[in-house]
Amino acid sequence: MPQPRKNQISLIDTPYYHCVSRCVRRSFLCGEDSFTGQSFEHRRAWVEKRLLFLASVFAIDICAYAVMSNHTHVVLCVDKDSADSWSMTEVIRRWHQLYQGTLLSQQYHKGEPLSDAELVTLEQTVTIYRQRLHDISWLMRNLNEHIAREANKEDDCTGRFWEGRFKSQALLDESALVACMAYVDLNPIRANMDSTPETSKHTSIQRRIHALIKGEQPRTLMRFIGNHKKDMPNGIAYSLIDYCELIESTGKCIRQDKAGHIKPQHSSILNSLGLNAEQWLTLTTEFEQHFYTAVGNEHMLQQFKQHTKHQRIRGMAKARALLQHA
Repeated sequence: MPQPRKNQISLIDTPYYHCVSRCVRRSFLCGEDSFTGQSFEHRRAWVEKRLLFLASVFAIDICAYAVMSNHTHVVLCVDKDSADSWSMTEVIRRWHQLYQGTLLSQQYHKGEPLSDAELVTLEQTVTIYRQRLHDISWLMRNLNEHIAREANKEDDCTGRFWEGRFKSQALLDESALVACMAYVDLNPIRANMDSTPETSKHTSIQRRIHALIKGEQPRTLMRFIGNHKKDMPNGIAYSLIDYCELIESTGKCIRQDKAGHIKPQHSSILNSLGLNAEQWLTLTTEFEQHFYTAVGNEHMLQQFKQHTKHQRIRGMAKARALLQHA
C-alpha cells in the first residue's frame, strides 16, 4: 500500500531523495513508439529544461537526473536553511515565477503600499510559500503537471499522463547517495539507449562531463566540492573527476559488448565509502530492486524508521549485505 508522503520525507534524517515518475500511457513519455512509428524524443528536452528551471526557483538542488523513454529519475537535495534565509521579497519573487500568487503578493511585488493588516495576512501567505519552495512534493508536482499539460496539448487529448504519485526513496548516507546517483546516471547504458556516459543525452552525467572538459562544473547541478575537509561548503564531498572516471569504468562493466573493470586508481570513492567493486556493481544495477522507502546502512534505517513511525522498513537484509561497511 502506498505510504503517506510524510512517512517518506524526513529532513531530520537526510536532505537527499531519489524520485521516480512513470508514464501511464503506452505511447511513451519520450523516444519512439514502435507501434505507430511516431517519435516523442523531443519531450525529453521538455523534462530536462523544466527540471533545471525549477532547481533555480526552489531551495532544492539537483544531484543527478536521467530522462528515459517512459519514466524520469532525479536525485534531489533539500536546502531548507537557504529557504529560511530568504526575505519576503525573495520568496514572493520566486513564487511568482511559478504561480500568480495573491492580490496582496502582486501588490507587494509591484511596490504598492499595504496596510498593517494586509502585511500580516501577506506574511502568513509567504510562510506557506516558503515551506512549499523547499518541498519535494511541490517541485515534482510542478514538473509533472507542466509536462502532462504540454503532452496533452500535443496529443490533443485529456486525462492522466503519469502513473500516479512519484516514488520517493530517502538516501540516508553517502554510500546510498553516491550509489543512487551512479544508478541514475547509468540508466541509459543499462537500457542500451547509449554506449557511454558522455553520449547519454538528457542526463546529469553528460552535462557534468561536458562542463568538466571545459574545466567547469554545471551551475544547474549540485557541485562536487572535493574530499572531506573542515568548513566545507554545500556540495557532494568527492572529486568530480574521480566520480566521472568511476561512472565510465562502471558503465564498461555493465555493457556486455565492452570489456571493462573498475581499476584500482578509479576506486578512491569506493574506498572512502567502504564498498568493494562487487557491492558497487550490485547497487548501481539493482538499486530499486533491493530498497524501497529508504536506503542506507542498518543503523540509519532504524533511525529513519523511528522518525517516520514506520512499523517496518523493507531492505534491512540488503543494507547489511551491500552497505555493511558504510
